Amino acid sequence: MQLEGKVALITGGGSGIGAALAQRFVAEGATVCITGRRAEKLGEVAASLPAGRCMPVAGDVRDPADAARMVAEAAAVSGRLDVLINNAAANLAGTVVGMELETWQEMLDTNLTGPFLLMKAAIPHMVAAGGGSIVNMSSLAGVVCVPGSPGYCATKAGLIHLSKQVALDYGKDGVRCNVVCPGPVRTEMLENNLTPMAEVMGTDIDEVFRVLPRFMPLRRVASPDEITGVCVFLASDDSAYMTGSTLMIDGGTHYVDAFACAVGEAGVSWG
Repeated sequence: MQLEGKVALITGGGSGIGAALAQRFVAEGATVCITGRRAEKLGEVAASLPAGRCMPVAGDVRDPADAARMVAEAAAVSGRLDVLINNAAANLAGTVVGMELETWQEMLDTNLTGPFLLMKAAIPHMVAAGGGSIVNMSSLAGVVCVPGSPGYCATKAGLIHLSKQVALDYGKDGVRCNVVCPGPVRTEMLENNLTPMAEVMGTDIDEVFRVLPRFMPLRRVASPDEITGVCVFLASDDSAYMTGSTLMIDGGTHYVDAFACAVGEAGVSWG
């Protein structure tokens, strides 16, 4: 019960990592407010948890009025807001030349401006209460580049630096801000993104998830619940002296040399 009595706002809480976070935070003693654009999905998550412990609030993180309303409703639960998890994201493929401006703008608005708006609204509540914890969900793609993903990579990298800025500016007020960078996690969003690959390979999505991790040190993709533990830690008082940190939860993928792994798979070594 590391989060006993805390109130947390989790964006993108209707599925994937966000839904897993809601379940884990409630299990750890928190009361949560989950947000997202799909009210039906939010309702399903809330209904699966003990009554009164999870409040669904439909809205769009890209909308300044919605962002302010989400924070206000979460803070109204018990008069304060202890934790903000910026988890909502968009991942739309395309190269710089091939991507439409509208696609670029959607990812910028969702992945970077959205967290900015939520933090802008939430930080005053945290300062007034003497502190709080913000956890921003970046990605392995915020640290290394992924083919055909300039919008996702750029916005997730920007979120890391924005988080450090918040940690610097509001640490004196007791507000901490840290970043979690998941690697491949089997969510609805990733399955949708990899479905074209399955079609090209002439196989199904299960085979794609079996083949792709072969160069990852842990040799597998993560499940959403495997990302929740580090977020509980960052939201809890156990991490009271941590701020501005970027934690890689990626099965070791960020330190792998893909070229060297390909050479090794061919049975060749050097050194």
